[in-house]
Amino acid sequence: MNAVSPWLLSINAQLNNSDLEAVYDQEVLGYTFKVYLIGDSCWLVVAWPKGSRIAFRLAYSPNDKLQLKKVSGKDKKITFHISSLIGDYQSDLELPVGDHPVFRLTTTLKTSAPLLFPYWPRDIAPLGAAGSDFLAKGEIRISQVGNRSGLLYFNLSQPKAGSVLYLQNLTALADYNQQTETSAGDTVGGEWPEIGFALPPTLKNKALEADKNYTLSDAYIALSDEVPANEPAMVKQYLNLLAAIYLQLSKPATAYKHWPDILQKGLTDLTESPGCWNQVDGNHYLNAYVCDYATPPEIMVQLAVLLPLLDYVEWNDSQLAIMKKIKDGLPAFYDQKLGTIMRWHPKMADTMDGEEEHKKPLVMDSWYLNHPLLNLSRLALKGDQVAKKLFLDSLDYAIKVARHFNYTWPVFYKMDTLEVIKAETQPGKGGEKDVPGLYAHVMLQAWELTGEKRYLAEAEKAALKLRGLGFELFYQANNTAFSAGALLRLYKVTQKEVYKELSYLCLANLFKNVQLWDCNYGYGRNFPSFFALFPLNDAPYTAVYEEQEVFCAFHDYLKHAEGQDILPAARLLLAEYIRFVVERAVYYYPPMLPKDMLSEEVKTGEVDPSLWIALEDMHDGWEKSGEVGQEVYGAGNAFGILPRHYMQVEGQSFMIYTDYPTYGFSPKKHRPANFKLAGDGRLSSRVMLVKTDKDKMPEFSVTLKGSKETIKGKKTREGHLEFTVAGDSEIHINWK
Repeated sequence: MNAVSPWLLSINAQLNNSDLEAVYDQEVLGYTFKVYLIGDSCWLVVAWPKGSRIAFRLAYSPNDKLQLKKVSGKDKKITFHISSLIGDYQSDLELPVGDHPVFRLTTTLKTSAPLLFPYWPRDIAPLGAAGSDFLAKGEIRISQVGNRSGLLYFNLSQPKAGSVLYLQNLTALADYNQQTETSAGDTVGGEWPEIGFALPPTLKNKALEADKNYTLSDAYIALSDEVPANEPAMVKQYLNLLAAIYLQLSKPATAYKHWPDILQKGLTDLTESPGCWNQVDGNHYLNAYVCDYATPPEIMVQLAVLLPLLDYVEWNDSQLAIMKKIKDGLPAFYDQKLGTIMRWHPKMADTMDGEEEHKKPLVMDSWYLNHPLLNLSRLALKGDQVAKKLFLDSLDYAIKVARHFNYTWPVFYKMDTLEVIKAETQPGKGGEKDVPGLYAHVMLQAWELTGEKRYLAEAEKAALKLRGLGFELFYQANNTAFSAGALLRLYKVTQKEVYKELSYLCLANLFKNVQLWDCNYGYGRNFPSFFALFPLNDAPYTAVYEEQEVFCAFHDYLKHAEGQDILPAARLLLAEYIRFVVERAVYYYPPMLPKDMLSEEVKTGEVDPSLWIALEDMHDGWEKSGEVGQEVYGAGNAFGILPRHYMQVEGQSFMIYTDYPTYGFSPKKHRPANFKLAGDGRLSSRVMLVKTDKDKMPEFSVTLKGSKETIKGKKTREGHLEFTVAGDSEIHINWK
């Protein structure tokens, strides 16, 4: 039943009145933009070239009669000055520029009195065809969940019009949220046809101040005249529209963080803090959380730290004693009877209290088998014989499990009987839907290691199970990211287009679960949160471990994409996520945060505010962070970032740093240093020449391919040299 509210019926009737005169009328790219005042609201009505329409509310004052005082501006930016009982509105319309139908609507209110808003209507009305009493029919594909982006992506199917991607720039609402102590989470969505953004209701005694300006909305809207015919078309449309908005979106500036120092602090605390370690049967094991001695050692935890450490020692050509400690304990996780590695240390598994359904000796969380196998395969491909044996000896069991569940994994199962303990994440939602992609990655690694084609066949069977999952594919962020890379590799091996399309599906699911706004209210003012990624579909916080692994997986994806015909929108968004991580990730460390924003109650272990071990969880600005615990298995954070963003120059007192990924850095002994930036040329990257000792830095010449002109840099307070360079540029650095 498509029931609607009286308010929407009234809006539709009033905007369908043929006698209604527009106060503004303009056509751009075949779309018509008209502004109307009807009683208590001001509406922008946008019509597609074929006539279907949609309305966006610019201003609202309940049971009032708005007065248009002035229309100012020209060309592509028009401002409507509107008076009302609740104050003076300024509504800005920025029309599309260039070839993409993307426009922006910004509304500010100068309040006439202290105001409470116990209710606020949503701001989109799908009107349908002009003169028709029937509202448009459509389908919502994506809407905001929690603190994720203020996104609404929907298709208009009757009358057939096209698609809309609506993004509310929630950063702009910070003054409103701060004053009213409200959250910007869960503000964009609704049920068709009552959709859009609604201000969060104000709390008692938390009124807006009188005679002060507040931004009440800052929306970016991208239009398309295409209704996608299938899943691949929908995914490409979503990524393209998101990238088109992203190019115009107001984005916060980033600041350089000196990761060599951060890494050393983290390495010292990881190595020396007793709270990070446990001992079983003569071997040392990392705890999952600081001072968590109740949980047995997990193989996933050991490998999640070991692999980033390996990245670091390969970059630094060094040795770390801690790595031998971890490696020595790995064989104990193998169960001869079952023929597989286990999640929990077999000697300690019986000590679990079983209060949580997965904390039982033989209960396996589906991704917890495949993820360690992936990391063991990475070690094996680098020549580690112990890891190779553990990996190969466990493959038959992994394949047996995959075939038993027909490549569609539940949440929990029993390892000996394969009995399903928990089938679905929620009733009707299915199991861990991205595990087929993670398993495909494992099988590709096995194929690369052994050359046996049966593993490639397994990878293909599993990968095809991702078809038709749409925006419900995502179970856990790092696994979805690994899936994206595996599918791109499958495409390169087989040249079957379906795998490239499925890799985009994984990426689209990831970019559905990011936060394209900065939470600048409450405790959120203490750390940047723009482009943060949530670990699960319904997670109320962002998490260091998943972000660090997605960061590395995105680097690998771009590496495999080099020379491939890959969707430009994907390249752009991947590089931008990485650019923001290299600044944001340092704020997972509690010494970077004020102590009063750390949770006093901790679910697992303890939180030591002085320890450079990352918090698992960063929350909305009104909630304290670190309530889950201090995540030892997120310790790979710095060890993943530094080797990927600092290029060493042998015998010199500097390193080359970029906040975009790079391709093709020239050998250390040769100069000039040559490399290419990833990303999109319409956006820019920070490139720095970073001092590594007290010696004076040499004189530099920095040029771009195809130009003889040198780029001028600026000297930082620390003595580094900083440049701003367009993405996708090829850079040459020489020195005297």
